[in-house]
Order: sequence, then C-alpha cells, then structure tokens
Amino acid sequence: MASDVASGGPPVGQDSAQSPSFRDLTAARSRSVVGDPARAVFGQVMGLVAATVGFTALGAYIGRNLTGGVGILFFIAGFACIFGLQFATARGREQLAIGLLFGLGLALGLAVAPLLNVYAKADPAALWQAAGATAATVAGLGAIGYATRRDLSNWVRFLFWALLALIVFGVVLIFVHIPHDNIIYAVLGIAIFGGYTIFDFNRLRRADMASAVPIAASIFLDIFNIFLFFLQLFGGERN
Repeated sequence: MASDVASGGPPVGQDSAQSPSFRDLTAARSRSVVGDPARAVFGQVMGLVAATVGFTALGAYIGRNLTGGVGILFFIAGFACIFGLQFATARGREQLAIGLLFGLGLALGLAVAPLLNVYAKADPAALWQAAGATAATVAGLGAIGYATRRDLSNWVRFLFWALLALIVFGVVLIFVHIPHDNIIYAVLGIAIFGGYTIFDFNRLRRADMASAVPIAASIFLDIFNIFLFFLQLFGGERN
C-alpha cells in the first residue's frame, strides 16, 4: 500500500469510490448516442420544411400578377407533387422526393399568389398577423406533439373525418348563408389542422431518415393550411 501511495497510484479502495461516477459518465454518453439520430431526423425535417416554405414565398412573389384561374392549375400541380413524392419515397429516390417537395412549395405559392397579392394591396396587416399567428400556433402545438411520448396514431381516423366534414361544411356554405360563417369555418379549420400538427410532430418523434420527406411534406401542409385559415380569420374580421 505504501509503495502504491509513494508511486502516485490510487490507494486501495479508491476504484470502488470512483466507479459510480464512471458508470454515470458512460450512461450519459450512451444516452447522447441514442439521442443523436432523433435530433438528426428532427433537424433534417425542419430544414426541409423551412426550405419548402421559402419556395412557397418565392412562388407567391413570382406569381403575384397571375389570375385566379391559373392558380387552380398550380393547385393541381401541387397535388401531383404530393403523390409523386410519396411514390419516390417508396422507391427510395430521396433526391427526387426532395425535389418534388420543393416543387410542391413552389406550386402552392404560385397558386395562392393572386390571393396574397390582393391582401398585400388592400390589407397588408392581415398577412403579417396571419404569419405571426401561424408561427406561434405551429411552434406551440408542435412542441406538444413532439413532447408527447404516447403514440397518437389513433388520431388519424378522427382527423380524417373531421377534415371531410369541414370540406362538406364549406360546400354547404356556398349555398346557405350563416352569420359569421367565414369566421366559424376558419376557426374549425385551424382546430383541425392544429390537431394534424400535433399528430405529425408526434410522428416525427419516432421517425427515421427514410420517412423525413413525407413528414416534412405533412408539416408543411399543416403550416400552409393554418396560415390560409388565419388569413381568412383576420381578413374576415375587417370585412
């Protein structure tokens, strides 16, 4: 023992005192390694969503002088991009799927460009308020969905039927006038796509890189629809 102390080695019994901290350090490193893939997928998806939103803004700027009829064609092109990226993802064509995702953003930006141009000239404050409310809503609901450990896959059926009912309600409003119908419709739309936002971020919690593009497309569509409903809500208040 004396020679160990004199030579600077650890005294007898010191290993047992240090072993808990060594185990803690090893466990912390293990948790870090396990958490890295989840953070990588989250970063990949959020990067794709941000880029797609950027393409939407670009499309809205390029198509600001388009007519509403042309916008319908770009909506159809957007739906084609959705089906295309699903097909490309299933075939493992990630680069093609990403290109179609960006095409989706550009097409939808061109589709709503005439509408946004009208608001930009007549009521620009509604655009900024809708954008701010969308960012706050998606951030808050997304955090809830991502933090929820329980699998929310059982939400799919309810959200689907709720969305279908909203579409039917919108068709009915074409023929039947209800007081404050635009506000009611917008609030219901925000609630439904808010539910989709929670669900999609909950899916993101368990996703891998193979499903990054489809989930990014879903979150982008949540953001896009919530923005349009907020725009209708804030613009409708002034009308």
